[in-house]
Amino acid sequence: MTDEERGGHSSIRVALLGDTADDVDVAALKKWLEREVSLERWVNDNTIRIHERPRTVDAGDAGDAGVTMGAGMDIVLVLIGAVTPGLFERVLAATESGVKAWRENRRSVEQGTPPVPEITPHAPPDGRADTPDRDPEAPDSEG
Repeated sequence: MTDEERGGHSSIRVALLGDTADDVDVAALKKWLEREVSLERWVNDNTIRIHERPRTVDAGDAGDAGVTMGAGMDIVLVLIGAVTPGLFERVLAATESGVKAWRENRRSVEQGTPPVPEITPHAPPDGRADTPDRDPEAPDSEG
């Protein structure tokens, strides 16, 4: 049974796109988000977990997934437990703010154009846990 069939958690995927994106940027952004005051509180009380995961792209009709060029990892913020729409929106807003602050900081300390962020929320419809991203540390719900 796949993670999608088992069901997942509400999550937010952050990808860095563009020719300047690399895994060093992904690691730096992850550390930035973990220390972002508004997110750090939720990390410390185990409301969210922040992970890196390999980026794959759908190969279309062939059905095979492949690794993309550039940064090979994405950042996934996984919300743990019962998630209200209000909490999800606050975490999403804090993520967007943190990514924007990181990008501005990177622009000021490094040459070149910073990678372009793509932030994709995955909220379970109707409050169900059936999103494509699943917390890899969560126990299986199979019984």
